[in-house]
Amino acid sequence: MLSHMKQRVNDILDVSGEVRRPTGVIDYALLALILLNVMSVILETVEDWGEAYGEAFFLFEIASVVIFTVEYLLRIWSCTQASSRRFRHPLLGRLRYMTTPLALIDLLAILPFYLSFAIGVDLRFLRVIRLLRILKITRYSVAFETFLAVLRAQKGPLISAGLLMSIVLIIAAAMMYMVEHTAQPEAFASIPHAMWWALVTLTTVGYGDITPITGPGRVVGSIVTVLGLLMYALPAGIIASGFMQELRKREFVVTWTLVAKVPIFSKLDADKIAAISNLLTPKTVPADFTIFRVGDQPDGMHFIIEGEVEIELTPTPHRLRDGEYYGEIAIIKDVPRRVTVTAVTECRLLILGVHDFRNLLDEYPALREEFTHVAEERLSGIGGDENA
Repeated sequence: MLSHMKQRVNDILDVSGEVRRPTGVIDYALLALILLNVMSVILETVEDWGEAYGEAFFLFEIASVVIFTVEYLLRIWSCTQASSRRFRHPLLGRLRYMTTPLALIDLLAILPFYLSFAIGVDLRFLRVIRLLRILKITRYSVAFETFLAVLRAQKGPLISAGLLMSIVLIIAAAMMYMVEHTAQPEAFASIPHAMWWALVTLTTVGYGDITPITGPGRVVGSIVTVLGLLMYALPAGIIASGFMQELRKREFVVTWTLVAKVPIFSKLDADKIAAISNLLTPKTVPADFTIFRVGDQPDGMHFIIEGEVEIELTPTPHRLRDGEYYGEIAIIKDVPRRVTVTAVTECRLLILGVHDFRNLLDEYPALREEFTHVAEERLSGIGGDENA
């Protein structure tokens, strides 16, 4: 009973953060509470609002801390049922979970409130720290998960870029110290002092509080400015490339899984499924969009990643949803489309072109037989000779 309860709590709160589950009302309620907390902290700093509604703000703070505390303790209690084996041990697993970034953010959201009772804390400091609760939103953000995955995957190149930037920073500061120290002994009193100028110049911010006044100093400054444009493009390019790789990887996993779920394809080995996945072309269509009409020449077999389509049949239209496919019958029968297919909602589709589909059937005669058999069953099931 206790184990089942832990598993249920884990499923609802999604402790691991690795597999998102639709938890509905609780997710939205916690997200709304986080946003209301951020708004409360911001409005509380307005003097008139703070004086007029100070008690209400304080009561809302107490209620929020209670809810966040219960959430935090439940996450720690149920983390032993997470999918990751790192958290399975009753003691060590919980300690490992408590040191994860998301768990530390959860702790940071409630800790200042309790510290204010234990030690003297400046109220202005406490208000600002409470704004960090907005970081809890990252638990519900797929984009943030993708960003973390990119940072993990590109850790090596980013560290190398960081080291290279550090070397350039030190060299630039040392050169400027040598040429400007005599002319500006206060501004360039030492290499560490010159590093401020080098950092500001390399980032192309240029505050203007410290500038070279000698000829050699201006030459060095010009070189450092150009280097800054090149150096800070490095991490941006690495992260952008990492994002593209991560998105392609996730799209491939989705595509591979979708193809593997098709009963006819499920008998193929993983390499062949991967090869089929690479042949698929993505397409997104809006709601109420006519994907193809009666009489159109077939463009390929369509897989539905997300959304719902309607095949116009008489007397009752037929609908297909996520994970299903259509469009193979017209290719097998070598005839034009004899039905109209419309997107009921916005749909993400993957299309296996006619040429690739026929090559696949030629390469695997068993697949041709099975597709033909499925096509006949579909035709008999929808009552006739309609070819989709």
